[in-house]
Amino acid sequence: MNDHAGASSPEGGWRRLAGRSLWASAVKSLAIVAGVDAALLRFLTGRDWPIGGVAALCAAAAILVVAAVVAYDVARLRTTRWRLTPDRLELRSGLTVRQHRSIPLDRVRSVNLRADPVARVFGLTVVKVGTGEHAAEGTELVLDPLTRHEAESLRRTLLRQDERHASGDGPLARLRWSWIRYAPLSLWSFTGAALVLGALYKALDSFGAKGLVTEAAGGLWDWVTARPLVAVPLILAANLAVGALGAVLLFAESWGRYRLEREPGRLRLHRGLLTTRSLTLEERRLRGVEISEPLLLRLGGGARLRTIATGLGKADEHETEDAAALTPPLPRALAWSLAAKIATLPTTPPPSAPQADTSGHGTLGRYGTTGRDASADAGGLGMGSLVPHPAAARRRRIVRALVTVAVLAAAAGLASWLLPWQWSWQWSRAAVWAVPALALPFGMWLAVESARSLGHALGRRHLLTRRGAVVRTTIALDRRGVSGWTITESYFQRRDGLLTVSAATAAGKGHYDVVDVDRGDGLELAARAVPGLLEPFLVREKK
Repeated sequence: MNDHAGASSPEGGWRRLAGRSLWASAVKSLAIVAGVDAALLRFLTGRDWPIGGVAALCAAAAILVVAAVVAYDVARLRTTRWRLTPDRLELRSGLTVRQHRSIPLDRVRSVNLRADPVARVFGLTVVKVGTGEHAAEGTELVLDPLTRHEAESLRRTLLRQDERHASGDGPLARLRWSWIRYAPLSLWSFTGAALVLGALYKALDSFGAKGLVTEAAGGLWDWVTARPLVAVPLILAANLAVGALGAVLLFAESWGRYRLEREPGRLRLHRGLLTTRSLTLEERRLRGVEISEPLLLRLGGGARLRTIATGLGKADEHETEDAAALTPPLPRALAWSLAAKIATLPTTPPPSAPQADTSGHGTLGRYGTTGRDASADAGGLGMGSLVPHPAAARRRRIVRALVTVAVLAAAAGLASWLLPWQWSWQWSRAAVWAVPALALPFGMWLAVESARSLGHALGRRHLLTRRGAVVRTTIALDRRGVSGWTITESYFQRRDGLLTVSAATAAGKGHYDVVDVDRGDGLELAARAVPGLLEPFLVREKK
């Protein structure tokens, strides 16, 4: 790969992007052709155009669209150059506004390779090079596209990786197709059918079949109102079946060929059945892991694992994928085991971060580095090591739930008093009072489950915190990545002797909270997590 940066090569080492991109662009433009021709057919319908004339016009429009897309891609390729020098990766691009961007090689932290099905047919790959800062700040450099061999060779060179040692310590996890049973345990199973119907309606509308869709919807509504006891269960079952099928297909496409492996000094994630994705992440960027357990997935015994690292996020506004996801939904025990392995990888502390006490000598109350809390480290990221929160935290949640139900009941009483007399009295009152009646058990369950989920712990390397009822998340945050603390104490928290401790970090979402912890325990937790950082601001009571 050193020849990429050869100073003696033509044009000072500047290289072109892959010329095969023109063929890929021509194929992708067929999607635009379909939309344009559909609009033409809709416009010409009913205007007495001969079939031959309509076909000729659609063909001409298709040729113009493909030619325009290819011409734009030709101009883009002719004005884009990149080169790799011994010190920097540089990119020159822009049709009307010329840009010259460069990244020092010692700041490269991740290399993301992505190839959609069309790109794979032509052997192309999009390369995104990150510097460990957020993509929204414009710190990614994108080479779109390179050949597959060129992209892989560039990845190894940027990460200073010898091809002979690329395998590292072997895979940490591989896809097991038995995990696909967790795919339907998501909201997609309940909303997928509505999304499919919406997309189908939009497609038929573009072809001028709106009247047919409206007529079908009217017939369906008449059938539902005529036989509600039969129609409603059938519609719900069909919605669940379509949603579950969509969730399974989405799982297969997104996580097919999944493999998480450790290379020297970095993690590499491969996944994707049709669109392949490859993310290489330096271990020194890791600041912890997050285990997410949404309600349905939790009831099924599953969990997801995400990384907490600097610079990860949505690379572009139009992308919806979670760049921090390390695993598909998988068994909870396996998620915890994998989290323990990743969280304890050897990393280099951030240059400006205070050093946590890892000596293991001495203790301070319940947050010493020996004894029970040590189990929260390395092999002990288990649930048993978490310290429960005070009973006041549960009381606060129960009171909030009761107040919410009381407000809803008052609103229901007001609404039933103001209902017009021509309404059906029984059905209207039942519908209005059903809201607070259902909110009471749900609110109480939410309050109790939210209180049960609260917990925290302090290990030799990590701060652990857990919260959430509908989506329960457990955070293992590297103490060396904590750059500051925010102590929040509302009026009602102050009355109950509680507060919220937020650890500030440059990774992930920027802060992670220990909610409704006892005042003394919370301050002691922050003081012990990063010794010396909070100590100047604490006033200890003399005994």
